[in-house]
Amino acid sequence: MTVRLCATCAVEQPPDGPLPAVCPICADERQYVPPGGQRWTTLDELVASGCRGSVEELEPGLLAVSTDPDVGIGQHAMLVRARAGNLLWEPTGFVDDALAERVSGAGGVAAIAASHPHMFGVQLEWSRRFGDAPVLVSEADREWLQRSGDAVRLWDGSTEVLPGVVLHRVGGHFPGSAVARIDGHDGRGVLLSGDTVLVTPDGWVTFQRSYPNHIPLSAAVVRRIADTLGALAFDRLVDNFGRVVPGDAAAVVQRSADRYIGWVRGDHDDLT
Repeated sequence: MTVRLCATCAVEQPPDGPLPAVCPICADERQYVPPGGQRWTTLDELVASGCRGSVEELEPGLLAVSTDPDVGIGQHAMLVRARAGNLLWEPTGFVDDALAERVSGAGGVAAIAASHPHMFGVQLEWSRRFGDAPVLVSEADREWLQRSGDAVRLWDGSTEVLPGVVLHRVGGHFPGSAVARIDGHDGRGVLLSGDTVLVTPDGWVTFQRSYPNHIPLSAAVVRRIADTLGALAFDRLVDNFGRVVPGDAAAVVQRSADRYIGWVRGDHDDLT
């Protein structure tokens, strides 16, 4: 079976039938179609081009899965090692035999989930390689699912996908945008935030409707996100590019939300 995917966002398409004129995910204002136009690729083409995957420990029980070179948006998947199996969070838009073998060596994949549609990657192909592991898709984002299958499971609200691994829908970037809260090796909690909450160069975090096109969210939506996350206990935060808030992350999220809200509300217009 040929696995076809958009070269820009690396989200998989159905294995047969005509491809759309343009990737629906990239045509949306939160993403983009490159100036050169729509381009499609396949996993076989990526393998032939020399793309390779790697697995590295981020902290005990949490492994980063990445590709070289980047594929699509270039997210780093996270392999969460839980007591009853592993969660693959933010599945990459690439997997081959060698990468699947490395992940198998780390305990395999018991479930797959993404924070939002940009991160769907080749989630059904990952599932196929690991015994049709369930692929959790937020009910609110089901319309963005490009390739479906029997492994897809819709969810909403909060759901414990594995013991100690809970998905929470918080919205914002997409209506179904989600985070995953895990206990972490020390029990203090880690928030896998995707880009529902993105780590910034100054070590704070931010919130956006579109990151590449710099479209903001409203103050009310950011307050809602911050209040939802304020009910969760976590010490560290990891976004979908492997960037980390290494401590006191729950407080960093609240301070960052206050900073963002102040600027979009106009509190600091005298400084502009």
